[in-house]
Amino acid sequence: MAPSLVRERDRLDLGYTEADAAALNAELSDLDTHAFLDAILSEIAAGELAVVSSFGAESAVLLDLVAAVDPGLPVLFLETGKHFPETLAYRDELIRRLGLTDVRSLTPDPADLAAKDDKGLRWSYDPDGCCELRKVKPLERAMKEFRGSITGRKAFQNDLRSKLPRVEAENGRLKINPIIHWSAGDIAAHFEARNLPRHPLEAEGYPSIGCAPCTSKVRPGEDPRSGRWRGWDKTECGIHVDGEASELPTF
Repeated sequence: MAPSLVRERDRLDLGYTEADAAALNAELSDLDTHAFLDAILSEIAAGELAVVSSFGAESAVLLDLVAAVDPGLPVLFLETGKHFPETLAYRDELIRRLGLTDVRSLTPDPADLAAKDDKGLRWSYDPDGCCELRKVKPLERAMKEFRGSITGRKAFQNDLRSKLPRVEAENGRLKINPIIHWSAGDIAAHFEARNLPRHPLEAEGYPSIGCAPCTSKVRPGEDPRSGRWRGWDKTECGIHVDGEASELPTF
């Protein structure tokens, strides 16, 4: 089903639909993560996808899995200008360790920052607006080159992610979640089996790491993403959530 689906879509120059995503989920349901990624990257959507990575606490796992199939796959890193120095150093370490050859740093438009965040403090009173300037818009621009993205989201991270499938279709693009059903134990086991380096801030109580001003330590018993935007009614940066500000352009 999947190869013929792709050929028909390409012939008609169509974007992906929810029916396409459902078909792919059914077709690939019996494949383990490695075989699933190989099928997606080598056959179903070859040359169409990019990885979106924060180079955060668990990013090494997805990047290692992807690199085993295609180390030249584009990796999009949102360089917001607000990251912890440790995250930038970790990014560089993983690039070297995994042999990633096409990591692209996406930066905010200087004109947007001058007009809407000239003092760099928008995060303190409008975190959604800050994320739109520094993450959503840069990713929208970069994604015009691709027909979909690969994410490192996991169901155990929070309730919003707990029911996500491995393949989604949003606004004509695929969103691939290869490790959505992995447990925290699975993640830890992969780190150990592959001898992958950990983000240095994880040991200090940061199981989910974003921009420095909006990331705090997580208390015992809290979900792993509770330290993101603490005190705000906000759980996602916008690049993985449906809505006007976060919708990527259609084909």
